Amino acid sequence: MKLEHGARLTDADRDILQDISSQPRRVEATRDIISEGARPENVHLVMEGLACRYKLLPNGQRQIMAFLVPGDFCDLHVAILGEMDHSIGTPWGCSIVEIARATVDELTVHHPRITRALWWATLADEGTLREWLVNMGQREADKQMAHLFCELLVRLQTVGCASEDSFEFPISQLDLADTLGISTVHVNRVAQELRSEGLIIWRSKRLRIPDLARLKAFAEFDPKYLHLKRRENGDNSH
Repeated sequence: MKLEHGARLTDADRDILQDISSQPRRVEATRDIISEGARPENVHLVMEGLACRYKLLPNGQRQIMAFLVPGDFCDLHVAILGEMDHSIGTPWGCSIVEIARATVDELTVHHPRITRALWWATLADEGTLREWLVNMGQREADKQMAHLFCELLVRLQTVGCASEDSFEFPISQLDLADTLGISTVHVNRVAQELRSEGLIIWRSKRLRIPDLARLKAFAEFDPKYLHLKRRENGDNSH
């Protein structure tokens, strides 16, 4: 579902993607999928639940740099690298598929539409990283949090894992603090402000956005950095 936004896939392409993602394995909560310093051999694809990229500082502080939702690759060409410069883990538990480097190489050599979609996915990841940098550098904590909630809703809707206004949200206040670069006390205060303004309803590990247009306006959220509008002009993949 995600890759359909990057290229016009055929039924044969979909069958290939279905085949390589047909045997997921469960990763329990608080486990790393791959740790910093490890030698990467396979590409990991998130199929269910949430994972994240993070780094641990020498003092034990953690910085979460990205959330990975179903359909996201944990670095498509990571096997080129000698070692990981960050960790990918799941404080919440998830299901993943491990895809051999040879399989990725075969896809990129023999399946041009899938290759185009994979390129798109990589560029969309880079666009998301740029937006996160802008958030951390220029937006106040309340707008930054609201922006993250808007982004997660749109990304999860794209792969059929969210309703019109809500999604499962197992992320703790500590996780949010390590994502936004603020204290848990500040996270609690900002979340309470968003609740009191009627912008979010967050309970029982589910987040609901009563008025998405209003939250988007508050957060200054423009989803163009997610690149969900497929470029048809000049698309030689069909």
